[in-house]
Amino acid sequence: MKVIAHYGSPDYFFTEYFRVNDTSRLSRSILAAITENDTGRPVFAQMIGESIPDLVRTAKELCGYNIAGVDLNMGCPAPRIYRKNVGGGLLLYPEKVDRILGELRSAVNDRPLTVKMRVGFENTDNFYEILDIINRHSIDLLSLHGRTVKDMYHGVVKYDLIAEAVRRVHCPVLANGNINSATTAVEVLSQTGAAGVMVGRWAIGNPWLFNQIRQALQGEPIAPVPLVEVRNYIDRLWQTPTRATMPERSRVGYLKMFLNYIALSVDAEGHFLRLMRQTSSEIELFNLCDRFLLADLTKTLALAPSLSV
Repeated sequence: MKVIAHYGSPDYFFTEYFRVNDTSRLSRSILAAITENDTGRPVFAQMIGESIPDLVRTAKELCGYNIAGVDLNMGCPAPRIYRKNVGGGLLLYPEKVDRILGELRSAVNDRPLTVKMRVGFENTDNFYEILDIINRHSIDLLSLHGRTVKDMYHGVVKYDLIAEAVRRVHCPVLANGNINSATTAVEVLSQTGAAGVMVGRWAIGNPWLFNQIRQALQGEPIAPVPLVEVRNYIDRLWQTPTRATMPERSRVGYLKMFLNYIALSVDAEGHFLRLMRQTSSEIELFNLCDRFLLADLTKTLALAPSLSV
């Protein structure tokens, strides 16, 4: 959050999800995103779980902190998550969703209660029923990813179903799924009528994206980002304080997770991505970054990632 905020924050952030069960306690590392939030933006506390008493307990505890609201995750597509009937797994059980949201709405009555979900688990059979449940419990904001849980991050995003949700629910809707450029954001907003867009992994590849979206919405030209600035961004990621004590091999692997996204907007041919994945040391990795990012100071980051590499 702090790194992204340096380049241009979204209007608000959502934390990683707090795992909720009968023995859970608030994760200190995730809680730091709330207690040490110096981004200048509000942050919503996200929960994932299915135990109603424990979700209520956790929501009440979170409301003791400076949060913008409480968010329930009903969209996580990781099999290890949905097999526990949490995250995206909840979409299989509308009656359970009804009970959870009813209890959470009673517990969270002095600030927004929001929901993050997908259009279905394996199909969209329960889609409209769950939208009606969201209305029934006066949810304040819906973030909707236009794929099913089983789709994970592949295949076509069903923006038409996001548009259906915009028409059906009483709360604002954020459109989510493949928002990888300012142009895409504007197109999705126009197509869906959504109140805004939610950006996840693509903000890793381009932390300037939020400002670029604002520029596009205001009809302004999008300011190009020199690759030398991307090199500085990579340095900032490397120096993330919580990672300073990691062994070099682990730290290189940590940075590669980010570079998998960054590389798609640096080199459309995919050479940077391929060679980056072959590096094994800090020196090797940063020499490669210098080679691709500092050799030509006139080059800029692509406005959209190349998804064909």
